[in-house]
Amino acid sequence: MIPGSGGAFEVTVNGDKLYSKLDTGVFPDVEEFISEMEKSAK
Repeated sequence: MIPGSGGAFEVTVNGDKLYSKLDTGVFPDVEEFISEMEKSAK
C-alpha cells in the first residue's frame, strides 16, 4: 500500500488500475470491487 492524500483511493494490481475514487468521486461497492479483483487475479 502507498499512502496518499487529498481523498485519493486508488487500487492497482500488477500495474493495472482497478479503481480510482478520484475518477468516480465515490468509494467502490464492496461486492463489485471484490469481483473485479478476482477477475484480475486470473
